[in-house]
Amino acid sequence: MTNATQRPGRINWTNLVTVASAAILIGTMIVGLGLATGWAIAGALGLGEIGTYVIEALFVAVAAVVIVAFWRTASRIEPVVER
Repeated sequence: MTNATQRPGRINWTNLVTVASAAILIGTMIVGLGLATGWAIAGALGLGEIGTYVIEALFVAVAAVVIVAFWRTASRIEPVVER
């Protein structure tokens, strides 16, 4: 059977809502933590406004990686698409 003849998977809406809700909750906490940490470190080191933005951007980038890793792991445990 080729890929063209296979039926697409069905979306499991209950799992999708669960994973998306948890990702939003954890994502907002992680991004907020990254921004607050960047602000605190830049302020303690006296890096100024530009330095603060750079440190905050680094921490938010790390937060984005954490959110993607969480989504992938949660989707593996709670399958969003049923095949």
